[in-house]
Amino acid sequence: MAGSLLWAGIRNVLLMQMRGLSDQLGEFGKGAGEGGGRGGSIREAGGAFGKHQAAEKGRYFRQKEQEQIASLRKHYEEEIHHYKLEIERLQ
Repeated sequence: MAGSLLWAGIRNVLLMQMRGLSDQLGEFGKGAGEGGGRGGSIREAGGAFGKHQAAEKGRYFRQKEQEQIASLRKHYEEEIHHYKLEIERLQ
């Protein structure tokens, strides 16, 4: 029960973050996005190099996101364990 609630909470946070970022992106590899920032000289040029750079950037952020999820999951598991011990101690 607690595990499914934990996963639902993590999923909701991630979806909200992704939703906030998705409206700022243009087409991958086609230069600057709609967020007002520049994509850098390679991405501005477009073509295969721009698409490759966009794919690498996406891969990097997916990896960082997975690391954050793992860290958050570990933190919550430790918290749950702590509270279970506290409940047992109080009974």
